[in-house]
Amino acid sequence: MFSASYLDISGALGILACGLLTLNFLMGMLLSVAYVRLPIWKKLPLYIQKINLIQLHNYTAYVAWALVLLHAGLLVLDKNLGFRWQDLIWGLGAPKQPVFVMLGSLSMLGLVLTIVTTQKFIKRRLGFRLWKNIHLLSYLLTLLFFVHGIYMDPLLKDRSPDWLDAEKLVIELGALVMLVAILLRVRYHFQQRKQAYTD
Repeated sequence: MFSASYLDISGALGILACGLLTLNFLMGMLLSVAYVRLPIWKKLPLYIQKINLIQLHNYTAYVAWALVLLHAGLLVLDKNLGFRWQDLIWGLGAPKQPVFVMLGSLSMLGLVLTIVTTQKFIKRRLGFRLWKNIHLLSYLLTLLFFVHGIYMDPLLKDRSPDWLDAEKLVIELGALVMLVAILLRVRYHFQQRKQAYTD
């Protein structure tokens, strides 16, 4: 009979959260470039074009947030691991791999900041420019959660990453997709600026 430990479930939730946050980030990038006007979007099947990407983006952020909280919280429930609730906020006190736990903590707190500041009444009070600058932190958060995911030992035994492990490959693939997406987004930004100057 299969028996999963808190650590096993936490790891699985972390990988799910990583995948969902990658998808969420990609949707955010599409929203930032007025995707409905892109020629490639107009070539997609109509049922895809009808998807409300803003709602889906928000929904996946909430689900990913819940997965991240569960991922971290389960570590505290396993008394053998020695994690305390404060280790989830300030990871440098964690009993295992404190630097990489800290990167996970920072990305979790940044996710909370991003979600909270996206609430309509808060977003209005912040103004677009400040809200946008806070939202741009998600690029840094992406880097933090991928480094956290790649370097954390799934068994918390301080082992070096097994780059070909199936779980690590999922995270590495997500990191590669994000890197390519960020490069394309930066390229698009400079193309738009260049076009604005020439018009």
